[in-house]
Amino acid sequence: MESTHVSFPSGAVTGTSRLVAAVPLDSGTGLVTEQTPFHPLDHTWPDQPADTGTVTIDGRTAAVRDCVTGAVEHGGTELLLGADIPARRGEDGWHWLVVHITDITGPLDAAPGAAVELSVEAGRRAALSAGHTACHLAALALNAALADRWRKPVRQDALGHPDFDQSAIAESRITDYGSRDVYRIGKSLRKKGFTADDLAAELPAVAKAAGDLLAGWIAEDAPVWVEVPGPELTARRAWHCTLPDGPASIPCGGTHVTGTGRLGAASVELELSQDGTALTMHTRVIP
Repeated sequence: MESTHVSFPSGAVTGTSRLVAAVPLDSGTGLVTEQTPFHPLDHTWPDQPADTGTVTIDGRTAAVRDCVTGAVEHGGTELLLGADIPARRGEDGWHWLVVHITDITGPLDAAPGAAVELSVEAGRRAALSAGHTACHLAALALNAALADRWRKPVRQDALGHPDFDQSAIAESRITDYGSRDVYRIGKSLRKKGFTADDLAAELPAVAKAAGDLLAGWIAEDAPVWVEVPGPELTARRAWHCTLPDGPASIPCGGTHVTGTGRLGAASVELELSQDGTALTMHTRVIP
């Protein structure tokens, strides 16, 4: 069994492949194919939700209601799904698979090698791709808006600003045409040189600065693409965007739009927890 090859980084939403395995589940059947356009939920960093859509096999069309990362240890036969996988995605010693969770019940007549037609729900993919691109742009904009709050040299982002996003990110969730990102502002971040003094009072100004920068980048309709070093699910892909401020790049395994102009109107909202230890950014775009 080889790791699944994926075509979603290029924006593909349809494809034809061969069946590798059909796995009975508590409700439905998990299908593994040699290649797929479906983006699965990443069990290590579950930021972008899974694609949904349909599969057609042996003349039968079934809904794909979820899509997850699966893994089989080298030399083993047991397929582990999602949170049950005891390794990070791409770790050596495992075959990494895209598992399409279908509503097929009962025995599947098709044998391994049978042709499978795969179709992703294009509207949902477009909404999530816009949300993911907006998420990365907003993170860079937030880095710039908070740049003067660092009192020590710290790792910089691709645009030369202190990388608050990667230094403090605790959770990221991509939504339709937006994202929700949670940052920890604790002792470790303060030791690195970040100061949160009067941040609550200045939050509206920070949000406006980030939002204005994001809006400017969208207006430029800067090109966006995903660098793909190989077809495997585990390939170390990267998001790129040629912004007026310079070329930006962020490691990313998700899907994206092809230009910032596709995002339309944008807004950035910031919330600080009562104890000041968590900052939440809500990013929304209206294409």
